[in-house]
Amino acid sequence: MKRILYVLFLLITFTTFAQQGIVKESLTIKSSLMGKDVKYNIYLPADYTTSNRSYPILYLLHGFGDNETGWIQFGEANGIADKLIQDGEIAPMIIAMPDGGVSGYVNSYDGKVPYEDFFIKEFIPYIEKNYRVRAQKRYRAIAGLSMGGYGTLIMSTKHPDLFAASAPLSAGVRTDEEVLALPDAQWATSYAQRYGKDLVGNARLNEHYYKNSILKIIETANPDEIKKVRYYIDCGDDDFLIKGNMALHALMIDKKIPHEFRIRQGGHTWTYWRTALPEVLKFVSESFHQK
Repeated sequence: MKRILYVLFLLITFTTFAQQGIVKESLTIKSSLMGKDVKYNIYLPADYTTSNRSYPILYLLHGFGDNETGWIQFGEANGIADKLIQDGEIAPMIIAMPDGGVSGYVNSYDGKVPYEDFFIKEFIPYIEKNYRVRAQKRYRAIAGLSMGGYGTLIMSTKHPDLFAASAPLSAGVRTDEEVLALPDAQWATSYAQRYGKDLVGNARLNEHYYKNSILKIIETANPDEIKKVRYYIDCGDDDFLIKGNMALHALMIDKKIPHEFRIRQGGHTWTYWRTALPEVLKFVSESFHQK
């Protein structure tokens, strides 16, 4: 009897272990556009090593001041994905998490940090060549938090033919009025690399800024292009970015762009984003099943 129980224990332990996905950390891609190696983390679902099939993919972007490790270290993305896959709530998927530095995931004004070009022209092709990815729009999604939420919106609105779903969390969206009101020190830290150094007043709202302003992009783009992507937008009621996210929501309503919009209790914290991620994964998984 003891031997039977021991065997059962081993089977349960092995099964639990086998259901854990694989996380490969701080790998690198050599980027000619960025002129350096760019790090990334990747999550592979539990059955990746035992199957021959290809998988849908989620590109998951970190926030300002973080790096490619954030979603695993603080967001517990691998554990959350493991459980949802195990429970049959989402499709097994690959999750790729690049290091975005402080780029905002846009091309910098001076051409020194062409992050959008790198992501679209080098990173996505590299990932989808080197891993078993179902490399079609309907099986590709993007999500992120804060700066990464902004990058999520930039990539999906500028390249709607690439993504089935877009899920920005606490996206770094600010109205023009909020940008003008930013203290010089905050501009220097968060925006100078992207749009120009030592800019004050209306000089901040320059051509390059508007080229990468998500509110301006949606305001001026063909709504039918934006509608090619399914959107899930989530922001906490105590988040300092709530005003910009509500402006985004109002603009998308005005442009008749379908989207899910959630305001939940919480702030700009990992506690909030960890509770948001399961719904994001369910949303993108559902998108993978759309025809």
